[in-house]
Amino acid sequence: MLDETSVAALWWAVIFSGVYHGINPGMGWPLAVSAALMERKHTALPRALGLLAVGHFLAMIGILLPFSLMIVLVEWEVEIRVGAGLLVIAMGTYLLINRRHPKILARVHPARLALWSFLAATAHGAGLMLVPIFLGICAIGADETGHLAAQALMGSNVTIAFAVAAAHTFAMTLVGGVIATVIYFWLGLRFLSKTWFNLDILWALSLIVVGAFGIYSALYGH
Repeated sequence: MLDETSVAALWWAVIFSGVYHGINPGMGWPLAVSAALMERKHTALPRALGLLAVGHFLAMIGILLPFSLMIVLVEWEVEIRVGAGLLVIAMGTYLLINRRHPKILARVHPARLALWSFLAATAHGAGLMLVPIFLGICAIGADETGHLAAQALMGSNVTIAFAVAAAHTFAMTLVGGVIATVIYFWLGLRFLSKTWFNLDILWALSLIVVGAFGIYSALYGH
């Protein structure tokens, strides 16, 4: 079973992945700035950020919940975690090779920010990044086997899935909101278009790193 330090490190990984998504303009905060500028209302900014957060949270839950239910297969826990890690690595490799954004994202009207956020997070594999971390947090102890382990897992993993998605989404929204506020009130979209850097390569590489960490944690973490 993972010790408290390892579990705390995994929760911090959830937070930092949210911070990273908050910094990444691909997760939508420029749309919040644009919506506020178009409506010419300060209240439009937090409303847009809230809609983005809802969409992102649903995308995270959509990925994590199936894994929270799969973990009841206690005997296959390590295999599931390794498979999840390989899936994340494959997604990172694909994004590294294919640099084009899915065309469907360009067809979603910015007013539908929750839907846009859900599609963007899903297409970029944002939820997949959390899977190896989530499975590590849910790791069972060596003395928990059979029905005892299944009972413990079914009683807590769905709650943990929601907690992980919520913590991640909160960190993303907080960081993205701070950046959007600074851009909206002081710097403007012109500054954004001239100075912001593309994080696509870093995002793809980070998926590969997280996937490799998940596999290592599954095989050697406990």
